[in-house]
Formats: sequence, structure tokens, C-alpha cells
Amino acid sequence: MTNLSDPLDLRHGHPLPNRLVLAPMTNQQSNPNGTLSEDELAWLVARAEGGFGLVQTAAAYVHPAGQVWPGQLGISSDEHLPGLERLAAAVSAAGARSSVQLHHGGVRAERTLSGQEVVGPWDDAQTGVRGMTTGEVQRAVEDFADAAARAEKAGIDGIEVHGGHGYLVGQFLDASNNLRQDGYGSDPAGRGRFVKEVVHAIRERTGPDFHIGLRLSVERYGLVLADMVQLVGELLASRDIDILDLSLWDVAKLPANAPEGRPTLVEHFLDLPRHGTVIGVAGHIASAAAVQRVLDQGADLAYIGKAAIADHAFSRRAIADPGYRAPSFPVTRDHLRSEKLADTFVTYFATNWPQLVEG
Repeated sequence: MTNLSDPLDLRHGHPLPNRLVLAPMTNQQSNPNGTLSEDELAWLVARAEGGFGLVQTAAAYVHPAGQVWPGQLGISSDEHLPGLERLAAAVSAAGARSSVQLHHGGVRAERTLSGQEVVGPWDDAQTGVRGMTTGEVQRAVEDFADAAARAEKAGIDGIEVHGGHGYLVGQFLDASNNLRQDGYGSDPAGRGRFVKEVVHAIRERTGPDFHIGLRLSVERYGLVLADMVQLVGELLASRDIDILDLSLWDVAKLPANAPEGRPTLVEHFLDLPRHGTVIGVAGHIASAAAVQRVLDQGADLAYIGKAAIADHAFSRRAIADPGYRAPSFPVTRDHLRSEKLADTFVTYFATNWPQLVEG
């Protein structure tokens, strides 16, 4: 039986001290130029001090043209290094491991923020998005690899490639829209090529003490579940990733349009041969018992999102008390501020999930 407090060895990188991970969450707390702010540092270090074994940043753009939100963290330039170096040192001092989530918005990027042309896997005349040339696709692979090397240089323990939620990596996996004919679309092999090249390029650019994670959505966003099962199996067999993070919305949910009963969405993936890669799951995990259930089911890690917003010490309390449950939403703005959310984060959270915030 795996316990919440059990350490976890990774194929590359340092062991994780326990099975709880701070999920990467948009918070809009970075400085306008993408450098880490004092507010964002305080938010992340509080979670490290609260016992999370792995602390992940919000999505950090690997190229300015990929920026989606104001106040988004950047890792596209060496000007971002000093803040990341501070983060690495502070998280390590608190006893946790650190990870930066690498991101590019693709067709969902915001030109008003970057001042640059919005590009993605396909043309969209309605929004003015331009389809990338093959050379630009290959350059984007290098952008991810450059960003990972920058994270390693800063002393961060690893990265997570954001392949979920319909951003650039996920857009290449979109069976409805990615009809490219240059080998990067139109069939499952073509659609999966970009993500495979990204993680392989990162593996080649980073050392044995640096771990590579990958977050994937496995349904919605034009994804075909059977194709995603096949892709995940191939990624696990490649041994290029050390951690697979399945973003499931709800770890107990059935696949979309599935009849009642088994298997649940996550069960399509937990029985795949892992070849030394560890698997984490995210989605409505808000109690020690919920964490234990996913570990008993076969997951190696539990990614904690909203529960970590409500309680910076969720991990420490869940490890100490099998009956622990995070504070229930809605919570007050003052409660969020007491949990080291700056006003920008509080405003973002309350605007997008008004039912979760009082006042």
C-alpha cells in the first residue's frame, strides 16, 4: 500500500519527498515582463512550506508570442532567470522540489499582450490566426527545449510541458482541427509528433538530475480517447518523460458520453506499461481520503489544485490526518489573502469562479 508520505524515486532528477503535488494554476501574479514577482514567490513558497513534495509554477510562456494572460510567468529569456533562481533556492530550502510548467498558447495566445502575430497549427480567418510553417513548428520545439535548459540553469528541479487544456501542444493533438499535411497532423501519428519531439528535445538538452513532466488532457478539445491511450502508451515506452500528469477534471469521472459503469476515464491509462515513468492525476482531489483513493487505484502522485488555494498546508495536514478535508468553498477574499494569494490572484479567481468566493 502506498501512503501519502512515501517518497518517490524518479528516472531522472531528485526523489520527491511525498506523493502530493501543487498543481500548476494560472494566477496572473507575475510582473508585466514575465519575471517572477514577490507575490508569486510568496504563493509558491507557502505551498512548499505547507508540505507539498513538488511545487509547480503556473504556465510559463516559452516564447513571447505564446502569452495568453496578463501577469503570466515567462521563461523565454535570460531576463527571467534571476526570479527563477530565487524560486529554486526558496522551494529547496523549504524541503520541496520545484518545477516550471512550460507553455505556449498557440491559437489562444493574446496579441494585445505580446504585440506579436498569433500562430498555431492551423489558419483561422475569423480570428486572424496564421498556421505555422513547418520551420516554425520545428522552431517551437526548440523554444520548449531552450526554456527547459533555462529552468535547469536556474536550479529548478524539473519542468512540466503543458500539453493539456487546448493550448499549443494540445492543439496539435486536436483531431477536429489539425489537418496539417506536413507530417505534424491529419492522423494520430502526425498529431502526436509535436509533443514527442518536444519532450525528446528537452531530454537531449537537460541532464540526468533534471526531471521531465508532461501534462495531458485526454478528452475534449478535439481529442479522441482511443488516440490518447495509444499516444500515452508510446510516450511511456519512449522513456523521455519521468512524470505523466493526467488532467481529468474529476478523477472519478467516466469518459464523455460513456454508459454508466466502468472503466472510468483514468482507468484507461493506469494499466498501461509505465516503463519507469510515474503517473499523477488531477481533478477534484480535496481530502486525504481522496488522495489515498487515487494512490490505491494505482496513481503515483496526486495533483492538488483548488484545495491548495484554500489551504497552503493541505499536504502537511493530509499526511498527518487521514480524515482531513480542505476548507469548503465558497471562502472569503480575506481567507484567500491569508493563504498568500495576492489581490491580483484573488480577483482572477473570483472573476472566473464567482461561486467559490464570498463577498
